[in-house]
Amino acid sequence: MQRTVISEALAADAPRTDIRVCGWVRTRRDAKNFAFLELNDGSCLANLQCIIDEGTPAWEKLGGVNTGASVKIEGELVESPGKGQKWEVRAKDMTVFGLADPETFPLQKKRHSDEFLRTIAHLRPRTNKYGAAFRIRSQAALAVHDYFRDLGFFYVHTPILTGSDCEGAGEMFRVTTLPVEYRPKEGQSCFADDFFGKPASLTVSGQLEGEAMATALGRIYTFGPTFRAENSNTPRHAAEFWMIEPEAAFADIWDNMELGEGLIRHAAKHTLEHCGADLALFDKFVSPGLVDSLRQLAERDFVRVSYRDAVDILQKSGKTFEYPVSFGTDLQTEHERFLTEEHFKAPVTVYDYPKGIKAFYMRLNDDGETVAAMDLLVPRIGELIGGSQREERLDVLEARIRELGQNIEDYWWYLDLRRFGSVPHAGFGMGFERLIMLLTGIANIRDVLPFPRTTGSLEF
Repeated sequence: MQRTVISEALAADAPRTDIRVCGWVRTRRDAKNFAFLELNDGSCLANLQCIIDEGTPAWEKLGGVNTGASVKIEGELVESPGKGQKWEVRAKDMTVFGLADPETFPLQKKRHSDEFLRTIAHLRPRTNKYGAAFRIRSQAALAVHDYFRDLGFFYVHTPILTGSDCEGAGEMFRVTTLPVEYRPKEGQSCFADDFFGKPASLTVSGQLEGEAMATALGRIYTFGPTFRAENSNTPRHAAEFWMIEPEAAFADIWDNMELGEGLIRHAAKHTLEHCGADLALFDKFVSPGLVDSLRQLAERDFVRVSYRDAVDILQKSGKTFEYPVSFGTDLQTEHERFLTEEHFKAPVTVYDYPKGIKAFYMRLNDDGETVAAMDLLVPRIGELIGGSQREERLDVLEARIRELGQNIEDYWWYLDLRRFGSVPHAGFGMGFERLIMLLTGIANIRDVLPFPRTTGSLEF
């Protein structure tokens, strides 16, 4: 007899005379001649009630079984006379895998603060909130892959170790095999004895390599970990996070907008269809109105506005912002949230940013002042997607690299893509954790990562 996961047991369409379920005890209640165990195996939000009667082999093994213990219950799946549940298990036998000392087990039947749960990240997935969050995360990842597969994109893996700085910001984690006490010989490069013989870092983006793949396969996307050594202790930043980066040859910025907006709509629809119970928990306890907002996100059109017009709207809004806005300054979260939550009351794609605040690879517009960049903004989060049409003209790209003070020799292979069969192409990056924040209403990125890496924190 195979084990049945609890989500399947609860969805059964008929009683079963033999069933085997495994899980962790959420609660135990004792009566005179029987005991109730609420069992959860992580497959769904709901618990499965198990009745253990006096005189059964299971009853003899109840000693020490409390909240947190792991057990296997064998018995019958029968209709439940109690309210709020269709099925329960009448236990015949029980196997105890592991007990949990009630004096030291930190997850008791009460609400714990997010701050406390971050200190026990190895146990917090067993709570309702975090179990739901990570099930939604899994479904959202599936939605991403389904979306791009259906559009004919190929999934590619780009390097995690890199010798180039995609963003030009320099906020990268250095990677070395040299000991701390290493000192180079006189006249020798400090990297001569290092593994790669040159500076190496953890990647901040797979975009540049993604462009190379797109100029061969046409449409590709990456979905993997990226790293930034940005000392930002904010609810929106982490040192290690996952990025989704599609790249399409023969595409422009308008194609890019369609692709990004479609991805968010698809992720919202998929989550609504497959995560109803988990979303209901977040709608009730974390972000009231979440489900309705996701329905609107899945169904309505996105607003599109140029950066210049967005700045004009912000300047004429009558609001006092912490960061004053003017043409040439980057939009801050407070500006992005005003546009999405107060002015348009909808997701907004802002495009044609000043070249001075964007990366070298973004295509220079005919005005010589702006680039074909786009940021997709959503309520509560701000920027969710950042992308652009890429600069396909060799001379313009070389000039931009030099203009930003970067070493053009580091990008010889990237420039080759413009020397040999250059094509218009476009792509974007979306932080996967910000998507999960949007789908769950969770306000802190630390709470959508199983084991968050942030400044000053490297636990677990």
